[in-house]
Amino acid sequence: MQLTKYSHSCVRLDDGDRALAVDPGAFSEVTAALDGASAVLITHEHPDHVNVDELRAAATRNDQLRIWAPRPVADALRLGDQVVEVEAGQAFDAAGFAVRTFGGQHALIHATIPVVPNVGYLIEDAVYHPGDSLIVPPVPVQLLLAPIHAPWSKTAEVIDFVVAVRAPRVVGIHDALLTDAGRSVVEGHVERIGAEHGSSYRPLPPAGTTDV
Repeated sequence: MQLTKYSHSCVRLDDGDRALAVDPGAFSEVTAALDGASAVLITHEHPDHVNVDELRAAATRNDQLRIWAPRPVADALRLGDQVVEVEAGQAFDAAGFAVRTFGGQHALIHATIPVVPNVGYLIEDAVYHPGDSLIVPPVPVQLLLAPIHAPWSKTAEVIDFVVAVRAPRVVGIHDALLTDAGRSVVEGHVERIGAEHGSSYRPLPPAGTTDV
């Protein structure tokens, strides 16, 4: 199984003729991520995680495309049976990939900003995408997609998340708001302290790939 990281929080998993995309949002290469994919997982409604117009257009072009998303996203897409509403605590098959869900709500940005539903996805009992949360799943993870920078987090919390999950491998996501200099500082801390606890951190550039 091959993982491709696109800009920000979008990733794609390919395994033979199976292809699944997660969070093709406004900061990401949506067309490339969705090309040939037969399933899409959306963690939550914020536009950096879902480009509603482009996803709706892709589903209109391909009536075999299926999308799993929390209720607000499903309601916004208006695609009938092509969208399946999901919440935490579920298990399902998406394009042949086994998926389990965790979490349930977005991390707090500020007391005045409403908290929205957010679902983290564990794919093939291997790859965990938490969306905009630092929820630690109570199961082993082989490759953690760690959101390294966000308006709702600080570096210490990201490090603690990586340490708590204890995945052997970590790939950084949610990085579009960082400059190259800022990214090197944050990733340096995550890499160093994660390694002390058995987690190997690897940055991937947009369209960069790694085997799972």
